[in-house]
Amino acid sequence: MAFSVVMPALEMAQETGKLLAWRKKAGERVVKGEPLLEIETDKAVVEVEAPADGILAGIKAGEGAEIPVGQTIAWIVAPGEQPPADVAPGVTTARASTHLTPQNAPAVSASAAALPSTRNSRISPKARRLAKELGVDISRLLGSGPEGEILASDVRACAAGAHSPETSPAPGIPSHSSSPTVPPSTIGRIMAERTTQSWTTVPHFFVTRDIDATALNDFRERNVDEIERTHQARLTHTDLLISLVARVLLKHPRLNASWNIEGIRVHDHVHMGLAIAVEDGVVAVVIPNAHIAGLGEIATQRRELAERARAGKLRPADIADATFTISNLGMYQVDQFSAIITPPQAAILAVGSIADRVVAREGKPAIRPMMTLTLSCDHRVVDGARAAQFLSDLVDAIREPQTFLS
Repeated sequence: MAFSVVMPALEMAQETGKLLAWRKKAGERVVKGEPLLEIETDKAVVEVEAPADGILAGIKAGEGAEIPVGQTIAWIVAPGEQPPADVAPGVTTARASTHLTPQNAPAVSASAAALPSTRNSRISPKARRLAKELGVDISRLLGSGPEGEILASDVRACAAGAHSPETSPAPGIPSHSSSPTVPPSTIGRIMAERTTQSWTTVPHFFVTRDIDATALNDFRERNVDEIERTHQARLTHTDLLISLVARVLLKHPRLNASWNIEGIRVHDHVHMGLAIAVEDGVVAVVIPNAHIAGLGEIATQRRELAERARAGKLRPADIADATFTISNLGMYQVDQFSAIITPPQAAILAVGSIADRVVAREGKPAIRPMMTLTLSCDHRVVDGARAAQFLSDLVDAIREPQTFLS
């Protein structure tokens, strides 16, 4: 029996994915669960595992192809078996990297050229958003995707051409053409596109609280050895916050929600996103069902996800379906910062370092380990009162972690 290999959907708004590399060649044997190919989505670069044992055959897409979600790109067959015949036109292969812009597109008739080329063309939501951000006139583009669909790669290629220097600098004005230009990495470009899209389309507002972390420190010290003995993972403050935030979110469903054109989608589970620093930027990994996971399970998953992220070996499930995100820069000695929301999520929590400060206690100065939390919210989903109530309950949980985590 033949098994199809398809371009997976890793987020609600994803329409296409870019095939970066095949880990196997046509005709090679594959084992279910082993890495088969690498793809790039709006979130990260991930590995896709083989769905079955067998022989890789019928590859329909080459490296560099931009492929619609759900499109079959290869088959895994039994020895001697032939892949099924195509039932639909094949996807765009590596030829997609030759973008059809006005400079290299085939000639068209004068009557056709007089009409905007996108009047009857398809354009992916990602490409439309990117065109707006980069100031690209989509009527100038001919898409390289299936059935002439305009892809994000077409928009980027046009933008790069539009910003190429065409004239020499005026006399007396120094030229900077010799200054080096470092192209962004894949992760860096994805991060730039995602944060720009969020910051320019999501109405952010911010709520901040300072919290005495004495009880949180004490709880970690009491449990760190036990977790390390039973799960071979070091319990961190981030692990405690993941667990506490997930449980508090159940009381505040509008903070654990998503915005889309139909309205607000409230989730009955907490898939906790966690921002992880990698060599070329930041990726958000996901701990599913964090609201019911034990501390040892969270610590183990967090460690494994961080290792895979830094090794560039994330899997599709590692970055899928987050409902809320935590970004902790405390380990970098950052006192306070504001984080950018990851759409379509409604909020993200920024966590600063735990450091001794002088604070007032019963009218007298005292030194306490203090931590600053900053909640970024989408005002289309959450109002200020709801955000404040969530932070208030989270502060109570941090002050009494034993009550919430026992």
